[in-house]
Amino acid sequence: MSDLPDRMRQAVPEYRTDATAQECMGAILQFVEAVTFADPDELLAALREVIGEYWPGLPPYARNLAYRLVCLQRPHDAALLREAADDLLAFGPDRDEEAEELHRRADLLDPRP
Repeated sequence: MSDLPDRMRQAVPEYRTDATAQECMGAILQFVEAVTFADPDELLAALREVIGEYWPGLPPYARNLAYRLVCLQRPHDAALLREAADDLLAFGPDRDEEAEELHRRADLLDPRP
């Protein structure tokens, strides 16, 4: 079984209330390393598991990185592109243009009725 969900949890401050800043930074670096080389199925499963436990708990930088890596590995998965776009839209207007582009790409692959 993968330890990726645990690495994601360790990168979330709510799970690390007793950690020092240095420990938190180490956990974030381990998270980045783990998601960088994760299998796309494993990464998406871990992302959904951790988000499912506490939806706003995974920081946007972590969500964006994870979704970005999975979308780069699965550029023709319309459902995934929509999921990533919707997640971007949930955290403010900073990435709305990227979310709209993901929706546009998904609609080209699989038009909605």
